[in-house]
Amino acid sequence: MRNHGGAGSGASSTLSEAEIVDAALKVVREDGVEKLSMRRLSRELGVSPMAPYYYVADKRELLDLVASAALLGVRKPPRESGPWQERLRDLIDQIDDKLRTHPGLGDILLEQMLGKQLDLIEAVMEILFDAGFSDRNVLAAYATIHTYLFGRSRVNPRDRSAPADVLLPEAVARATKYMPDLRGKYSYDFGMEVLVAGLEAQLALQARPGLA
Repeated sequence: MRNHGGAGSGASSTLSEAEIVDAALKVVREDGVEKLSMRRLSRELGVSPMAPYYYVADKRELLDLVASAALLGVRKPPRESGPWQERLRDLIDQIDDKLRTHPGLGDILLEQMLGKQLDLIEAVMEILFDAGFSDRNVLAAYATIHTYLFGRSRVNPRDRSAPADVLLPEAVARATKYMPDLRGKYSYDFGMEVLVAGLEAQLALQARPGLA
């Protein structure tokens, strides 16, 4: 992170990395990642429009900073710690825990797929290679995992209530009474079990002649 002190730095010298990260995540949480800008960040921090530039050059660098800081501490499970399914689940569980701690982070990571989080992407892909997936299927599997981890909040909005004048079909009404579960552990575990089982099935399919 940049830290330009000296003459003219003014209020920027009092900012910390944690304050910048927290303010950026708040903007994303309230307004969406597309509304995050250096000017919007400065308003959230209560500083001059130029102050954030003493720390980050532009929005892309800001997103990299936020993602790196928020994901700090995620560790790659060692090969000897268990089969690929367990290691993959361990790694994804750690990332999901960070997403729950920092609402809005998923939107940032969707936009920054190939930002400075390459170590995490590599960790996931290495587990998939260890499992025996082909190069092409490793990419497809990672994209599926990435979409589930960071994109599911987009199909699970915070406002989950149907309009008052809409009569829900019986099947929809029966299922949607459990809408609060979508943001809880039950739904996350369900999705992860489906994802891992699907990867196992694809791995078996890949082994069939002519389908690799």
